[in-house]
Amino acid sequence: MIPGTSVYNDFKGLNELEAGARERTPEATREAARQFEALFVQMMLKSMREAGSEFAEDRDTTYEEMFDQQIALELTREKGLGLAEMLVRQLGGTMSPESALPIDQSRLRERMDERLPSSPVPDADAATPAASPVPERRDFRPDGPESFLRKIWPMAEQAAKQLGVDVRAIAAQAALETGWGQRLIRDAEGISGNNLFGIKADGRWDGERVSISTLEYDNGVAKREHAEFRAYPDLESGFEDYVNFLRENPRYSDATRGNLSASDYALSLQTAGYATDPKYASKISNIMDSPRFSRVVDDLKTGSESPTRL
Repeated sequence: MIPGTSVYNDFKGLNELEAGARERTPEATREAARQFEALFVQMMLKSMREAGSEFAEDRDTTYEEMFDQQIALELTREKGLGLAEMLVRQLGGTMSPESALPIDQSRLRERMDERLPSSPVPDADAATPAASPVPERRDFRPDGPESFLRKIWPMAEQAAKQLGVDVRAIAAQAALETGWGQRLIRDAEGISGNNLFGIKADGRWDGERVSISTLEYDNGVAKREHAEFRAYPDLESGFEDYVNFLRENPRYSDATRGNLSASDYALSLQTAGYATDPKYASKISNIMDSPRFSRVVDDLKTGSESPTRL
């Protein structure tokens, strides 16, 4: 908020305004008129937004309303638009000579052009491109740790070939990130985001997102944070993005140079800062060394049980 301004829904400002109004002071009269003018301009801005909106979509307009409120205050500072002065005169106050004219609509437009950021005006005759439909996500719900490992194994094998690493490292990393599929990233409806590697949605990501609470480490101390993660239509898309994410990020060049053992790959990820957990690499190694993981992997490699593809 700009210093020296107050708004009509500021409780402190309202109390001061009410106290001044009871005393009938000229300052209180002018302030009340200015606040009313600001409210009037804000209502006009809201009406203009609604009239210019092609679709009545259901969206959060909180920040638009805050912006309009601030613009209204800016437009009515100093001389304002003339409405406040007219109100002062009606209430028995004095009126400055330069403001004795009726409200000039061109003056309002000029001041709005000074304050509002420029934006392109859409061509009414131009065809509006249809919004790209968001693909429906396939929900991933493994029955247990072994089911989880069997279902992701074919995709982990494909990713391992592309990165030139041991498939066990990728499968173990997915198991660590998701708690063997029991702590998958899910949206508000409980549908899986198919993000098995905890890849966050930063400014480079223009796809679907899922916002959840996550555990991060700051100087070795674990703490809860709220973060947005990438979401994919299916597991295959998630594995493909995982490979691209590592390949396109120079910080992971050591991890993707190929011919790394599973433990070296995990250590390279930790060294490059893939996760904030100081024990990230050792946890991946512990999963690979666990009897359950080893048993399922042996079965998959010998073909004693066919892995299920989601």
